[in-house]
Amino acid sequence: MYQIRQFLKKEWGRLCPGCHNSLVVALIVGIGCLLDANSVSAADAVASQESIPQFPVAQIFTFLFLMLGPFKIIGPFAKITKGADATFTYRIALRSIVFSSLALLLAAFLGERILSSYGIPLPVLALSAGIILFLVALQGVLQQFTPHGESTAATASKPNINMALMPLAFPTIVTPYGIATLVVFLALSPDMHGQLTIGAIVLAIMLLNLIVMIMTRHILPVMGILLPILGAVLGIVQVSLGLQIINNSLRALGVL
Repeated sequence: MYQIRQFLKKEWGRLCPGCHNSLVVALIVGIGCLLDANSVSAADAVASQESIPQFPVAQIFTFLFLMLGPFKIIGPFAKITKGADATFTYRIALRSIVFSSLALLLAAFLGERILSSYGIPLPVLALSAGIILFLVALQGVLQQFTPHGESTAATASKPNINMALMPLAFPTIVTPYGIATLVVFLALSPDMHGQLTIGAIVLAIMLLNLIVMIMTRHILPVMGILLPILGAVLGIVQVSLGLQIINNSLRALGVL
């Protein structure tokens, strides 16, 4: 564990040289404690798994792709890196993916500990994720019908490497409803194989986000036409998926 902490400290210093040393130490200690913590017991995990239906791998990928994928990143990333050179674009894209991956890893461990410590039933957690997903997706769909005549001109600030953390990694890539859904899927997969499968899906989506951000200036002219259409279609899909999670959770709770 000491070697892991030293490695994390060295890599964090390379990625974020301006960060305060005490903050780095606190983050490393926190991650180390989470790595040492015990996960939920097998009996509790099996009981929670039986209370709500399982999702196939393809559907898990669809959920996470819609909530953590690149479609919602292209516009903000293009605005942040407007006028920047290719080197800066690559650096801010890489750092945002590193920060996002670390945040998702931390959220995964914290979510599992919260489930075991506070005794939150899995259907209740899934219901919360479904409500959040439904409301966020519904808001996105309704915004397409609002008039855009009074568009507030945002003050275009000079591109800064700190933008890789905020607002790019948080809350553009890592969303609250994306974290909630990831925690639900991990809780539904108490065995190591299922958790590794979900981890591989998240890693693949993060790599896809990195590729899309690097290629943004090349694909933006085409995506500028396709994004409104894809946004409308994916918005309806997100609303439907949110309602599906709510329906499954209410059935698991015996309400329906």
